[in-house]
Amino acid sequence: MPGLRYGKSGWVDERMHELTPKQIVAALDRYIVGQDEAKKAVAVAIRNRWRRLRLPRELAEDVIPKNILMIGPTGVGKSEIARRLAGLCNAPFIKVEATKYTEVGYHGRDVESIIRDLLELAINMVRTEFTEVVRERAEQLTEERLLDALLPAGAPDEATEANRDAAERRRRTREKLRIQLRQGDLEDREIHLTTREKSLPVTAVATMISPGDMPPELQDLFERLMPNPTKTRTMSVREARQVMLSQEAEGLIDRDKVIEVAIRRTENSGIVFVDELDKICGGEATIGPDVSRQGVQRDLLPIVEGCTVSTRYGVVRTDHILFIAAGAFTQTKPSDLMPELQGRFPIRVELSELGQEEFVRILTEPENALIKQQVALLATEGVELSFTEDAIREMAAMAYQANDLLGNIGARRLYTIVEKVVEDIAFHASEAVNRRVVVDADYVRMRLADILRDRTRSQYEL
Repeated sequence: MPGLRYGKSGWVDERMHELTPKQIVAALDRYIVGQDEAKKAVAVAIRNRWRRLRLPRELAEDVIPKNILMIGPTGVGKSEIARRLAGLCNAPFIKVEATKYTEVGYHGRDVESIIRDLLELAINMVRTEFTEVVRERAEQLTEERLLDALLPAGAPDEATEANRDAAERRRRTREKLRIQLRQGDLEDREIHLTTREKSLPVTAVATMISPGDMPPELQDLFERLMPNPTKTRTMSVREARQVMLSQEAEGLIDRDKVIEVAIRRTENSGIVFVDELDKICGGEATIGPDVSRQGVQRDLLPIVEGCTVSTRYGVVRTDHILFIAAGAFTQTKPSDLMPELQGRFPIRVELSELGQEEFVRILTEPENALIKQQVALLATEGVELSFTEDAIREMAAMAYQANDLLGNIGARRLYTIVEKVVEDIAFHASEAVNRRVVVDADYVRMRLADILRDRTRSQYEL
């Protein structure tokens, strides 16, 4: 498998070797402004995972990940740090909200479904990688199947001279079709394709249980009881190529190997981001919606400290999965968590609130900055949009003011501010006579000042 090798303590992703802590922080800096302490903490955690996989197996088993608790208000970059981090190290990553889960015995999802969902993501990731390995062979087989559909084979004839001539003509016709197919001349021609349809979803049979909460054994039972029927469909060559390519690649891939690699990757590289952890803090409740908050903590504890979770693909150990939790902790504090759960998040980092200067940087510096996005979007209509420096500072100031007046939602306020500023420009861009538009501070104030002065209106529009 490209990028993977079996090391002393299991599967090692060689791509992680290139990611030193400084390089991880530098990569995060391309998308996230500030929060250096949080970036440093997650960078060290990721590097330590690579270091652990280089250790002898006996020692590696005892080196557990140092889970991280990020504390800070909404909109300061907690989720984005975790999401970008997973993309950097090609790791299975899932973001969940603690409030989605309930104590075992109550209506809702139990926490073990987090690991099952993480494994599903890992399987899809590994399957995609394996597909790239066999893509060339799958494309060859797909081409032959398309030719068979375009020129269906007749019944075998006796080996007479006339039949041999017909076979030769057929071969020449097939080669002509192959050339046309490769040149893209047959993309819109319709063919008949037999596909295997998925059976009724499990939820159609057991409507009271969602697939994520159904025991693995029950899921397998339903799949065996409801075989997938076949169906003949008419579609264009363009559409059929994608379906056939997927079918051929699936046939060339070793499914057991995919599952094996995915389980190992989940166990050694998986990242679980638990948001809104502060919402399950607090004392024991006996009635009402918070009855299971302490129960969720109790159920989450064994997952975080290390246990085995049964899935339809096999058992997954959570001992070395990295957990990153986050919460605002405005009404509660981390010490309100169960002591055992507190101890499983030894690294605590506090993310600072974002000020006006940080808003200016967020609008301009990241590779996916909002200003760059708006310029690129309108460029597709032939409109050259630009923002003066004072316009950017005015938008940052108004976002900060709106947060102060209406409630602090951090950098998310910038989305509303920028959209309000460019709304009219974007609406008229398709028919615009003036193809060069410059947004200055006066234009920003014209679009937003009245809204900010009217507190009731700003509560709805900003």
